[in-house]
Amino acid sequence: MDEIPNDASPERIEIARPDDWHLHLRDGALLGRVVGATARCFRRAIVMPNLDPPIVTTADALAYRDRILAALPAGSHFEPFMTLYLTEATTPSEIARAAASTQVAGVKLYPQGATTNSARGVRGLDGLGPVLEALERHGLPLLVHGEATAPDCDVFDRERVFLDETLRPLVERHAGLRVVFEHITTAEAAAWVAEAPARVAATITPQHLLLNRNALFRGGLRPHHYCLPVLKRERDRQALVRAATSGDPSFFLGTDSAPHTRRAKESACGCAGVFSAPVALEAYAEAFARASALDRLEGFASHFGADYYGRPRNEDRVTLVRGDWQGPETLGAGDDALVVFLAGEALRYRLQDGSAARG
Repeated sequence: MDEIPNDASPERIEIARPDDWHLHLRDGALLGRVVGATARCFRRAIVMPNLDPPIVTTADALAYRDRILAALPAGSHFEPFMTLYLTEATTPSEIARAAASTQVAGVKLYPQGATTNSARGVRGLDGLGPVLEALERHGLPLLVHGEATAPDCDVFDRERVFLDETLRPLVERHAGLRVVFEHITTAEAAAWVAEAPARVAATITPQHLLLNRNALFRGGLRPHHYCLPVLKRERDRQALVRAATSGDPSFFLGTDSAPHTRRAKESACGCAGVFSAPVALEAYAEAFARASALDRLEGFASHFGADYYGRPRNEDRVTLVRGDWQGPETLGAGDDALVVFLAGEALRYRLQDGSAARG
């Protein structure tokens, strides 16, 4: 990340408490280690279902929600919204059950083999017509990991190919289907979402706003910058910044924070995922400050996602205070440590003590 320049950014920023509309919390002991990092500043989050085994039914989702609530630090006021993992065995009746639950916010489409724990994802959309029609009928969004997974598809083209061959035809074919194109990474995806109907939206991560693919190789191979979809070209990063700071309500905050231990990341076949939760809001503020667009951070972080999902906007507020600081390098120590996004690098805003966690 480039050195922070001197500028005229304000000393304090106050915004409605934000939400994270794309989050991985894992399960078991790891869940207990990471959930507090999100609850420190986010009021709500949509939690991804790619556990092992995955969350495939409404009953699974509600049981997982109970485990998340039990793992929260004392005094937290954090609400997880759940998702189902779409498989080729998902039924319209399960979609109806999910839609009837106020705690299930969407159904996640993972192309098989696209990312962590996606082995049970779908090989294609053939045969899923009744399920997609049920999603339309009940107004439950389809949350899409948008990457083609054919072996001959270049890793840097996987999002563009999926958009052209799968997602664009899907949205045209199902005129009532609500779709969130998760963690978009390319200029083509940003342009398509901006022109799509209002039922289509997209989340954008802090790493894709702040880094391009050169960051993967700066000074050597950087496994803690490896995520899926992978970082893209500088022109793509710039297009994402323009989208996020545009004030277009189709784009909103979704960290895709995805914790893996140092051992799992720094291995012969390292896991994909960036653990950004401990510095997420500050990293977004950095991206918006660099774009001279801090006046538009609140819409992106606090308003547009809630509006899309039909949830009330948060009424309490948080304050970011200017003062260069370095975020934590790790959560924990040794091989089981979780390396934090931008470990040890300077950021210009920090969440004010007392505005975090409890609200």
